[in-house]
Amino acid sequence: MGWRSIIIGQHAKITHSAHMMVVQTKDGINEIPMDDIAKVLVETTQAMISSDFMSACLQRNIKVIFVDRKYQPIGETVGYQPVARDYELLERQFLWPLNRREQLWTRIAHAKIESQIKVARLNGCPVQELENELEAIEVNDISNREAVVARKYFPLLFGKDFSRRQENQYNAALDYGYAVLLAETNQSITENGYLMELGIHHQNRENRFNLGSDLMEPFRPVIDYWVTGQKFAEFNRQVRVGLVDAMHTVIKYNGAEMLTQNAVRQYVRECLDYLSGERDEIEVKVEFKDEVPNHALDGHV
Repeated sequence: MGWRSIIIGQHAKITHSAHMMVVQTKDGINEIPMDDIAKVLVETTQAMISSDFMSACLQRNIKVIFVDRKYQPIGETVGYQPVARDYELLERQFLWPLNRREQLWTRIAHAKIESQIKVARLNGCPVQELENELEAIEVNDISNREAVVARKYFPLLFGKDFSRRQENQYNAALDYGYAVLLAETNQSITENGYLMELGIHHQNRENRFNLGSDLMEPFRPVIDYWVTGQKFAEFNRQVRVGLVDAMHTVIKYNGAEMLTQNAVRQYVRECLDYLSGERDEIEVKVEFKDEVPNHALDGHV
């Protein structure tokens, strides 16, 4: 599986030749090995993309993500055939035991709130109320402490009058970063051969990515941490590039330092193994380093 995230942000012609992504712009021609690519984010309406390139991406499970005119991701490619799906895996998924689904969702909600508390603390915010909510979590989070914490958490980070429903640069950045994280999670699910539609908590008929929406939760605070670490007055291309590169932030997952992208992949695999009975225990612990990157990696057009 590749590691590079490619952003297409200007007029370009994108083709595929000899296992290479070929990007032709006014500045010249760039060639990128297909095996190096994890995802391609197209944020311009002036990109011409060949069907051969799209086919090569689908065969390799490379996500191609498209944005709207406000630069918010609105869709991603999903192939007919995942990389490793077989009937036995699907049967397991349909029969995941209720107790395991509930126990895993409890761990996920707990880990997410723990990480939110860490982000708030690193930003100098009082966290006692959040800690009280964390202690009140029950099995399957039946009292929805996760939602209660969210209502208290974001105003701590962005100001007491802040709401996730407002249209501003911070909400635009959060939504964009979460969409990139969801794509990474979905990619890991299909890499392991499972359906994205069957969630363990989210059960929205209109959501093709219920399972990804469930499993991504402990890593949302990685995006929150990146956004709170930046100073920006508008949601511009530099911010978008930084959010894609946030997947290369070094964090600690269950005590081991690794790139966020790699942590998501390992975590998704462990969750799926737990749900399918291939492991009896699962730990979910996400920790942050004291600094987050504000630069862009090479590989964007």
